[in-house]
Amino acid sequence: MNSLRLGSEGSRVMTLKKRLQNRGFNSGDAGTQFTIGTEMAVRLFQQSVGLSPDGVVGSNTVAALSMPSIVSNVTLDMVAQMFPGTSRQNIRFHLPHVLKGLLDGQLADRAMMMMALGTIRAETASFQPVDEMISIFNTSIGGAPFSNYDSRADLGNQGPPDGARFKGRGFIQLKGRANYLQIGNRIGLGTGLIDVPDLANDPEVAARILTSFLQTKENQIRHALAAKDLAAARKLVNGGSHGLVDFQDAVRVGEELIPALVEIRVAQAQGVGAG
Repeated sequence: MNSLRLGSEGSRVMTLKKRLQNRGFNSGDAGTQFTIGTEMAVRLFQQSVGLSPDGVVGSNTVAALSMPSIVSNVTLDMVAQMFPGTSRQNIRFHLPHVLKGLLDGQLADRAMMMMALGTIRAETASFQPVDEMISIFNTSIGGAPFSNYDSRADLGNQGPPDGARFKGRGFIQLKGRANYLQIGNRIGLGTGLIDVPDLANDPEVAARILTSFLQTKENQIRHALAAKDLAAARKLVNGGSHGLVDFQDAVRVGEELIPALVEIRVAQAQGVGAG
């Protein structure tokens, strides 16, 4: 999702202002313009949560504004060891969304916890919802970005610009018109992901997408994990072996750290909606 900053405008700015106000940081107006007042409110909020107060609303600021109040025995320190080299701030602000998503989806047990975290390590090691990067696998030489996806029937794409519009996003790199529609319906957004694909990078929505995708393969995943067949478990999500080494490493470390009985609960509703 593109950052918001001074000069930005639109419905996302209005949502930002509502979230800031809910956290006690009033921008002074309720319009769709990212004003000087908005920037000041953002800077003050960022400072309050330990972020660099640059006034730019990127993924960590969005995550912090909408972060659910979660209590769990799966801690930042544990997960940080599963993600060597990853910013602890990224984990700090996005882990609560992942935990709540698993809790709401009734996947809050040790096996599915390690599957979810291992998947994030393999797909987006930065532990934040991100856009798929342009590569030789998705873009033809001299072609438009993600042109290789444009007419792929297995993704449900219908020609340009579907490749770029429905490129990989989120914690799990959801891609393709058909998957955006199917998962959007499963998580209660209807055609919302089709209409606004960038929603897949909203931390709360990204966590719900991850959970929903794991739910579709839950029985097979549990069987593979019980058999210690991590390659099969990874293939159920990715369709191949991409990221398998990172997935295996995360699960191996998680097996040493994550308690046998995972506990997650919502401590207090904060009243901040998804945006």
